[in-house]
Amino acid sequence: MDRTKTELSRATKAGLGIAGIVQVVFAFLAFWDLANRDAREVRGPKAAWIPAILVNWIGPASYFLFGIRR
Repeated sequence: MDRTKTELSRATKAGLGIAGIVQVVFAFLAFWDLANRDAREVRGPKAAWIPAILVNWIGPASYFLFGIRR
């Protein structure tokens, strides 16, 4: 079996690792903000934002863009 077509380079693995870490930090910040923000400052029920934030990248971005009343 030719393994060169299925293996990722070190740079690709590093890039994916960094992207994964950034994604986890982004979700953590959204959860932290949701937990510490008053319910009146959040659009919709706070409990509804928990599963939404778990959606990779889109969830935390949606929370920060649309879930916080300004």
